[in-house]
Amino acid sequence: VQLQASGGGLVQAGGSLRLACLTSKTIFSANTIGWYRQYPGSQRELVATITTEGLTTYYIDSVKGRFTISKNNAKNVVNLQMNFLKPEDTAVYYCNTDPPITEYADESLNWGLGTQVTVSS
Repeated sequence: VQLQASGGGLVQAGGSLRLACLTSKTIFSANTIGWYRQYPGSQRELVATITTEGLTTYYIDSVKGRFTISKNNAKNVVNLQMNFLKPEDTAVYYCNTDPPITEYADESLNWGLGTQVTVSS
């Protein structure tokens, strides 16, 4: 697994979590990095992205104004700060490049285990 997501947990609605995506310097500096999430029984959806230089970001409409994606160049980490969390944000969150690395037949090697975010009402 080339990108590892961490930082999930259980939080009440309105609370905050900060996710971290750790990767290699090679991947970090050469690719747009994205945060994705997956609901049970659904396909992964792209939530936010940040370009290599960190100047351009993208968010899906449902998280605009609540989530912020950023890069820590010293640590090769991409963070996703999630504020004002809602129960509908409950999902497994993954990080990957955008477009995602899919070189392995085993999906778990491309995506890792992700990190569970659970928001209670």
